[in-house]
Amino acid sequence: MKKSVIAALALAASVVCQAATPWQKITHPVAGTPQSIGAFSNGCIIGAHELPLQSDTYQVMRTDQRRYFGHPDLVLFIQRLGNQVHNLGLGTLLIGDMGMPAGGRFNGGHASHQSGLDVDIFLQLPKTRWTAAQLLKPQALDLVARDGKRVVPSLWKPEITSLIKLAAKDNDVTRIFVNPAIKQQLCLDAGTDRDWLRKVRPWFQHRAHMHVRLRCPADSLECEDQPLPPPGDGCGAELQSWFEPPKPSTTPEKKTPPPLPASCQALLDEHVL
Repeated sequence: MKKSVIAALALAASVVCQAATPWQKITHPVAGTPQSIGAFSNGCIIGAHELPLQSDTYQVMRTDQRRYFGHPDLVLFIQRLGNQVHNLGLGTLLIGDMGMPAGGRFNGGHASHQSGLDVDIFLQLPKTRWTAAQLLKPQALDLVARDGKRVVPSLWKPEITSLIKLAAKDNDVTRIFVNPAIKQQLCLDAGTDRDWLRKVRPWFQHRAHMHVRLRCPADSLECEDQPLPPPGDGCGAELQSWFEPPKPSTTPEKKTPPPLPASCQALLDEHVL
């Protein structure tokens, strides 16, 4: 898909998401066997688990927004990654948005994160744990230079490469979205161990965090997975195309979200409408 088309769809999704959604009215997970339903950008979840807010290896930001729910596989991944980061002495993992108690569409900030399989993780690893005030209003560290073509050398740390590499090597992870400039730096840092780079995909924004996406759980029969990323490390012409000016698009903006999967609509009908 051309970058100009992707940009148009992303902008349209952002506009749609500004309005309040009925999913925000569901304040607790829907009881049942955990099931991720539908697509990452058009789905929901039954039986979501809450990420424990107290941990020695990670901290959860913006807890007042209650976006720390997900499939149990996502909770286990975060705990697993936090332990790896802690054991290597890299610092403390900073967890951003996961999903809402029943998944579904946010009212702003994301088009995905709907099926309980996505999480945002800051690309900074503080050695000293953040205060409650810092967690409620976190200050993102923009790692990308103003021209968007490189990272800021003074801000880029080897621990960031290690963090992304650890996440990418996890068997449950299928994609990690980062800014193209960050992907470019990872390509430079990787050396001969490059297989994990296939999962790291360039995307707009994502200048201070990585967006990690898990594969559909085997027992979530209504979950819609994405095709695997193209073969290779993604460090060649494909990556360089992201630094070219986008071409004008004649594709009309998408103004309304697609219909919900039937199971998600039924969930809304029962618990909200």
